[in-house]
Amino acid sequence: MKKKIFIFSALLISSLSIAQKKELRDAEKALKKGSIADARTALQSVENSIDSADEKYQAQYYFLEGKLNYEQAKKGGDADESYQKAVEAFKQLIEVEKESGSEKYTGEASQLIQTISADLVNSAVEDNQNQDYAAAAKKLYMAYQLDTNNQDYLYYAASSAVNGEDYDTALKYYEELKELGYTGEAVKYYATNKESGEREELSKEQRDLMVKAGTHEKPEEEKTESRFPEIVKNIALIYSQKGDSEKAIEAVQEARKVDPEDVNLLMTEANLYIKLGQKDKFKEVMEQAIQKDPNNPMLYYNLGVITGEQGNKEQARKYYEKAIELDSTYEASYMNMASLILGEEVAIVDEMNSLGTSKADNKRYDELKAKREGLYKDAIPYLEKILELNPESVEATKTLMNIYGSIGEDAKYSEMKSKLETMQ
Repeated sequence: MKKKIFIFSALLISSLSIAQKKELRDAEKALKKGSIADARTALQSVENSIDSADEKYQAQYYFLEGKLNYEQAKKGGDADESYQKAVEAFKQLIEVEKESGSEKYTGEASQLIQTISADLVNSAVEDNQNQDYAAAAKKLYMAYQLDTNNQDYLYYAASSAVNGEDYDTALKYYEELKELGYTGEAVKYYATNKESGEREELSKEQRDLMVKAGTHEKPEEEKTESRFPEIVKNIALIYSQKGDSEKAIEAVQEARKVDPEDVNLLMTEANLYIKLGQKDKFKEVMEQAIQKDPNNPMLYYNLGVITGEQGNKEQARKYYEKAIELDSTYEASYMNMASLILGEEVAIVDEMNSLGTSKADNKRYDELKAKREGLYKDAIPYLEKILELNPESVEATKTLMNIYGSIGEDAKYSEMKSKLETMQ
């Protein structure tokens, strides 16, 4: 009885192998003819039994499954999903052949994985050009998963996610890059074309060959800058964007350790202190930034804003004057300077309103009135400069109109009044 069962089982296994072999052959023929539907039908018929099949049939099955999905991806539809399925099948095939010691399909499958990776990257480039940043990020990350040695794909995936304002995804990719210690540093090779005189970027092999052949000269090498500071900085900016200022400060301080001369990192940290209401820390960091970049007008402008808010009007004015000296075309510096000057008017008017009618009060009133007019005359050049830079500034026009009216400059008052009417 046992012998009959054994023979029956052997016959059953044999018939299954024959069936699998036939269906796999049919699937292969269908793919060669370009009939994806017929190939899929043939593969589906053996799908449930493939795990118990001989390793050679398993390898063939996964290879055909991979090719089927690869061809499907090229025809359109949900190409990303088809590419993903193709790669999964090819990886299973490679694993099966690795265990069996065979490499019948491994070479072609590995080559197709590289082709899929290139297709994904090329498609991602188009997506970025079309501002479909979410699709680009997804494809670049898939390309990275196919070739984890190429960490540039992960870096560009993060960049695409940022452009698409998908900060959670970007943060995930940047954190992964940070853990990997990715720098993106590379060596670029150049040589000057003797005929055109142009400096050309080439591969090392091309450059050496062309220099040896005599068509090029002056071989040069340049190392690209590390992207690591940028990555840590972006982590900080994303945390800031998400409202997590504490983590953002931790990240930017770490970035400063990596690149202590980066003034932009100091600016990022300073802005974070503003969000946290730590104005003293902001001022401290901004002063450090000025030491590193003493000719940056925006540093002085920002210090003027905070110093003015802290009540130190005299120092704020010095910062605005320095900002104007370094950049005489920045409208906001003039506007803030005028506002700073005219801000002193409030205390003067309050005192004027509190005075009585005595001789001493009348004398004090006249003194305050003259002081007030002095503020107006002090502010006028800055407001006029704003209109020189931006003739359509309603705020500057309206303020000048009021000032001219107060100090008796009737002709200029009428000019500003007419100008203001054309703006409204």
